[in-house]
Amino acid sequence: MTAERKREASEKSLLGGLVVRAGLCRADRAFLLGGLIELASVAPGSTEHRRLREIGAEAFKGPTLDLSSSSIKETSE
Repeated sequence: MTAERKREASEKSLLGGLVVRAGLCRADRAFLLGGLIELASVAPGSTEHRRLREIGAEAFKGPTLDLSSSSIKETSE
C-alpha cells in the first residue's frame, strides 16, 4: 500500500469514527449525505458555523452518543 493510500484510509477511518461518535451508525446513508451537504453550505466563521463547532467540541469531551432509540431510520443498504 502506498503512502497516499494509507493516508486516505486513515482519513476515511477518522471520518467514519465521527459517524460512530455522533451515534449515527445505523442512520440511512442518504440521510447522512444530505446532512453533510447541508453542512457544507454553512459559511466558515458564521454564527451557525461557530455554534455547530462548539457543539462538536463539547461532544468530543464526553462519551459517544447513544441514539439507538431515536427516530433515525436504520439503513437497509
